[in-house]
Amino acid sequence: MSRLALRGILFLVFCALLAAQKPSPLKLIGKIPLPNVHGRIDHLAADIYESRLFVAALGNGSVEVIDAAKNSVITSIPGLPEPQGVAYVKSSNRLFVASGGDGTLRIFDARTFKLISSIRLGTDADNIRLDETQTHVYVGYSDGALAVFDSLGKRLAEIPLKAHPESFQLASGRIYVNLPNQKSIAVIDANTDKPLAEWPVHEALENFPMALDETNKRIFVVCRKPARLLVLDMDSGLVLARLPTAGDADDIFYDPIHARLYVIGGEGRITIYAQHSPDSYSAIAEIATVAGARTGLFVPEWNRLFLAVREFAGHPAEIRIYQPY
Repeated sequence: MSRLALRGILFLVFCALLAAQKPSPLKLIGKIPLPNVHGRIDHLAADIYESRLFVAALGNGSVEVIDAAKNSVITSIPGLPEPQGVAYVKSSNRLFVASGGDGTLRIFDARTFKLISSIRLGTDADNIRLDETQTHVYVGYSDGALAVFDSLGKRLAEIPLKAHPESFQLASGRIYVNLPNQKSIAVIDANTDKPLAEWPVHEALENFPMALDETNKRIFVVCRKPARLLVLDMDSGLVLARLPTAGDADDIFYDPIHARLYVIGGEGRITIYAQHSPDSYSAIAEIATVAGARTGLFVPEWNRLFLAVREFAGHPAEIRIYQPY
């Protein structure tokens, strides 16, 4: 081997070592054991005022209430048929839980966790979102609808859709809804509840998770077949960027503090992207997790990303806590 070739090999090794020493943009800083939770875990919500997490333990038929300051379980709300969506409303101090098993929205007192009311929606009650003022609660369900409630749980309106809504987000007076069975994104006027547009998704199939960057007017959508991250213009629906991503994703979050995206993939990894500009993105790291861990919650007020991990290989379920750097 020539001296020049040897120098080239040594340089490549040196570069690899430098890359290996580069700190991860996400650091695992803790775990919250959930020893009594079995089966699949779905979505999470936060009470940022009293440091609580609410975990929809779908397979366990419960919502787990967690003290995020002490990393411990406060209580468990049992007897829920496949809870999927969960949301905390501070103004009324109520917890909204959507159960896919019986298509019912249940509303609890968030202090005592006593049931206040149950509202039968239809099949597959799923994701829940709050508007910016927390005066309206939106619940996706059935073969195509969003039900609208006030903060106390009074039903206000019904927004028909062409297919079952998966993840949806609200911004600037609009509602953006993933309709994977329709291969599209529906755009709704949040003031009138009327449709504004429907954008076809041609890039890939199964557009489930969604996140927004309202400042830069960008929508982030993850498709599962094939696994693709799409960046769209919020006004026109034009696809501006497309990148490979983690497979079997069910959650994506935008971190405005660090200008990053976190895609949680059920294949067992979190893919992290840097936002260089509104139209330019690159994958900067991958965090190995556990197969089946595909939901979580990013809480910017706490600078924390929480990952829901179901029980696996003799290990109990847990919530993993990551701090972005």
